[in-house]
Amino acid sequence: MRRRLDAAAPGRLTDAVRLITRHAFEVVADLRPTPQELEALLQFLTDVGYATDARRQEWVLLADVLGMTDSVTSTHLPDRPGITPATLPGPFYRPDAPLVPLGADLCRDGCGRPLEVAGTLCGPAGQPVPGALVEVWHANAVGRYENQDPDSQPEFNLRGRFHADRQGRFHFRTIRPAGYALPDDGPVGALARQLGLSLQRPAHIHFAVTAPGYRRLVTAVFDGSDPAIERDALFAVRPGMIGTIRPQGGGFALEVALVLDPEPPFPEPETSEG
Repeated sequence: MRRRLDAAAPGRLTDAVRLITRHAFEVVADLRPTPQELEALLQFLTDVGYATDARRQEWVLLADVLGMTDSVTSTHLPDRPGITPATLPGPFYRPDAPLVPLGADLCRDGCGRPLEVAGTLCGPAGQPVPGALVEVWHANAVGRYENQDPDSQPEFNLRGRFHADRQGRFHFRTIRPAGYALPDDGPVGALARQLGLSLQRPAHIHFAVTAPGYRRLVTAVFDGSDPAIERDALFAVRPGMIGTIRPQGGGFALEVALVLDPEPPFPEPETSEG
């Protein structure tokens, strides 16, 4: 196999396959798996594929639980002073959430304790980012996302997209989310249980912000009072992502300040004389 890869066309794909193959054969040499164990591995990968559909992304969940997604995110979008840390969107993100006006209520079933969220978007120098597209999604009061709970929640429950105002401000109504355990009814959950890995995630709200002149930010604001804050199953909690949910009236309130990273300027095209 190595000789065949040496003759393959150069490129990132060839490099990746060569590296993966080398490490895979090292594992085989060290562990000396039986044919039955190899069959069990292939069956696990097959089961992950079967568990993946339009509503559930088991492959993303596998990468998340193994820490691969966070590692890649941290490598290519490292934390920068003054910039809101980026994190993974998670397996429950949907790009097709409806566009709603500012102030809309994202809770479509009336279940949960009311939460009012107010936020600001700015650049590193404090300049507001007007008109940015903000996407929001989170779990319900018992820690279930709408797309993993389609029989109990209405379509697009606790999801929405809206545009910030001219001062880079946004606000919406929803309910206070609960922390939850990652789904353990699939092959990834079974693997995590066998390995003794934590499946707990602290309560959080996901945000994705897209604005001209800035890198797209995918982040989350975690409930600092959640006891699982120190043992997030996806390794995604950063100090700059912990918020304070405070009582307000008959419900709760959360203030969010997101700082975007400007896109680097395009290099000037080279010119030649003569």
